[in-house]
Amino acid sequence: MDVIDRAERYLHLHGRLIDRLRFAALFRDGPREPVLDVLRCYQNADGGFGNALEPDLRGAGSQPEPVEVAFWILDELDAFDSPMVAAACDYLTAVSTPDGGVPFVLPSVRDTPRAPWWETPDDPPGNLIPTASIAGLLHKHGSTHPWLAAATDFCWSRIAALTETSPYEARAAVTFLDLVPDRSRAEAEFARLRDALLATVSFDPGAPGDAHFPLDFASSPLRLPMFTEDVLDAHLDALIRAQSDDGGWSGNWPMWTPVVEHEWGGYLTVGRLNTLRAYGRLPGF
Repeated sequence: MDVIDRAERYLHLHGRLIDRLRFAALFRDGPREPVLDVLRCYQNADGGFGNALEPDLRGAGSQPEPVEVAFWILDELDAFDSPMVAAACDYLTAVSTPDGGVPFVLPSVRDTPRAPWWETPDDPPGNLIPTASIAGLLHKHGSTHPWLAAATDFCWSRIAALTETSPYEARAAVTFLDLVPDRSRAEAEFARLRDALLATVSFDPGAPGDAHFPLDFASSPLRLPMFTEDVLDAHLDALIRAQSDDGGWSGNWPMWTPVVEHEWGGYLTVGRLNTLRAYGRLPGF
């Protein structure tokens, strides 16, 4: 079996419905509408997303991070014309801090089952995670929702203040700087921060634990000059080798309850296939 067939078998055995439908739409010429139908089931009446769309947040209530997960799915389907986008932006407006950012996680998470790293103070500040990634994706698709202007100002301000960073924050900043329309400003900030951003990257494909590899920052080719072609090629080779015997890819962070291993596995497997295709590593796709 080739990479695609093995992944399909893995998804049939382990993946959530939404991830099986993503695979069908992206790699088997299936329609995108069933994916959108299922994604709507994760969206709440307030416009936010919950219901374990982000597998480590098990609660039904809305949180900012699942909006990012939803937007990545809409991005891969080129479906930012969906009414779900405006409704999610309305939700973000309601939970944003006065400076325009959204918190990493809201205090309501305390009342729900979740991974132990989802912790927050009583009055959490705005955070580049996930504000920057969400804003970047909205810019990519030409959104004019009012939330985006204040969120963009927030991201510029926070990025300008960075001198060092952490892997998840760096990934969010890279997404924003890669997609925001003001290219001269983005390229200047990237040039200033490039060494700090690269300091968060694990260049050894065999690095253990919760490592963050070049393809986590560049799941498709970036406009920013972050990685050389030889680095990307080495990590693409490693990504192909990392496909498990049963056909999937798994996360390298703690799987704190059994169900999340399957849920993350399905989500990531489709994402890894997207990456291999984006770099021309899936013949015929």
